[in-house]
Amino acid sequence: MSRIRVPRTGPGRPRTRPLAVLADRAYPSRAIRSHLRRRGIRAVIPQPSDQIGHRLRRGRQGDRPPGFDREVYKQRNTVERCINRLKQWRGLATPSDKLAIAYQAALHLAGILIWTRR
Repeated sequence: MSRIRVPRTGPGRPRTRPLAVLADRAYPSRAIRSHLRRRGIRAVIPQPSDQIGHRLRRGRQGDRPPGFDREVYKQRNTVERCINRLKQWRGLATPSDKLAIAYQAALHLAGILIWTRR
C-alpha cells in the first residue's frame, strides 16, 4: 500500500492515496478495512455471506455492515481481466524469481508485450 502512486492528469506529483480500493471477497479482514479507513481510502470489498451471518447472529453487538458500492465493484472486472492476461505469461504465473526486482521487471516486460500486441 505504501508504494501506490496515482498519477495526476496535469502537473504535480502523483497522489499516494487512491480514492477507493477494489478487492475480492477473500480480503475483508478487519485489519485491512481499518488500515484503509485510517488513510481515508474507501474500501469496496463485499462482505462474505458467512460474516454476514455472524454479524446478524450477534444482534445489536454485531455493528452495522461495512459500506459497499455495487456499481464501483463491477469495475473490478477490468482489473481481473488484466491480471489474468498477465498470468498467461509463464514467468509471472510461476513466480520463481528470488529477487522482487526481477519479478517486477518481468511484470513490466509482460505489460509492454500486451500493450504492443493491441
